[in-house]
Amino acid sequence: MKTDSSIPGPLDRESNILLIWWRVWFEHAALLLLEVLPRSFDIFLSLSLILAFSPVLLIRAILAKSLWGKVFDTVELIGQFRTPFLRLGFAGKAPASGLAVLFNILWGDMAFAGPRPMAENEVLLLTPEQGIRFTLRPGLFSPHGLRRKVGIAYDSETSSDIDFYYSETVQGDMGLVARSLIGNLLAGGGLRPTPAVLHFFGVDITNTTMDEAVGWMVRRVKNHEPAFVAFVNPDCLNIAYRHNKYQQVLSAAERVLPDGIGINIGCRLLGVSLMANVNGTDMFPRLCEKAAAEGLSLFLLGAKPGVAEAVSHKMRERFPTLDIAGVRDGYFKAEESGRVVEEINASKADILLVAFGAPKQELWLAEHGEKLTPCVRLGVGGLFDFYSGRLPRAPLWMREIGLEWSWRLLQEPGRMWRRYLIGNPLFLYRVWLQKRPDAAS
Repeated sequence: MKTDSSIPGPLDRESNILLIWWRVWFEHAALLLLEVLPRSFDIFLSLSLILAFSPVLLIRAILAKSLWGKVFDTVELIGQFRTPFLRLGFAGKAPASGLAVLFNILWGDMAFAGPRPMAENEVLLLTPEQGIRFTLRPGLFSPHGLRRKVGIAYDSETSSDIDFYYSETVQGDMGLVARSLIGNLLAGGGLRPTPAVLHFFGVDITNTTMDEAVGWMVRRVKNHEPAFVAFVNPDCLNIAYRHNKYQQVLSAAERVLPDGIGINIGCRLLGVSLMANVNGTDMFPRLCEKAAAEGLSLFLLGAKPGVAEAVSHKMRERFPTLDIAGVRDGYFKAEESGRVVEEINASKADILLVAFGAPKQELWLAEHGEKLTPCVRLGVGGLFDFYSGRLPRAPLWMREIGLEWSWRLLQEPGRMWRRYLIGNPLFLYRVWLQKRPDAAS
């Protein structure tokens, strides 16, 4: 007599029950580890710091009580599971006020790493999907806060919080804390004025955000208002310091945008704040996305043969509706420029990106600007090499602490050593001279 093998027997049922039990146990154990391990890290580190700084904490508490009649100032914020808590700070605006938050971390109100604690009025603005951030303890250091500090917080805070939720580990928490401390050293603490325009060596730089800069370019195209846009890093400003023609071209641009951690540090020396590191490499995919949504077309000019084509292929894969009207490498003779201009104009592109490197690309755009028909024209340096895959971009953690330049130096030491090892200190020295004109004598 034949049996139906599809009908599970007693042993099969027991095996299935065991498998289900083990899976449930494993899932609960994994959730428990996700909660316990980061919490253990917070308890160990906060308790260690409280013990290490105990003399300072005691003196600060006595000072607060004697001068202001209370030890702590408190602010009500929303914590894990939307539970309100009081964030502590020693009373009075004096050094070490912020150390009191270590007690919040020890008690479990907060963590070292996590989403920024929000006030109740901010919480009311969140969507239900964004509420996932409240399954975690709010952090003293947050991913978005770190990126904002070094000027690369291009995505929304809630988006960064959700990414953190799905990727949190103890090692990740420790890394975030370490990167935040390094970022604080590079970008500096405290509030500083945020002027609309930054001034370096006679060059005016628009102090804006990434989204605003991309939106501004799209509006220029929509309104048929021609615009020449340049990006400057410390190397560019060092060149402009001695290159009068290049400085004049930058001064004539509709917008000059800040590129790199060096500009951020320079702003700190001048006592002002940089809103964002609006560099061309990070802007490019956002500009492509916006152009695809608005039906605008791009022309890519520059880099070695085949590189612009590779960029075009990859960006069309990423944004299928993107219209790249034409591409051309940057290897042509000066006398061929007229024919290249005709090729660009024939494509009817709205936006032209030129990747010759500074100052060649800006000088070329200035020379042929009156003949070029694309409404917005940008000099974009070496970004085609990154998006073609020819050169890998620095890992995010290096960008978060402002060390992308060191990655570039390791990739191309023969070409980059002078720019970074000599140029960066020279730039900061010149900024110091700008702040203290008397030192120039």
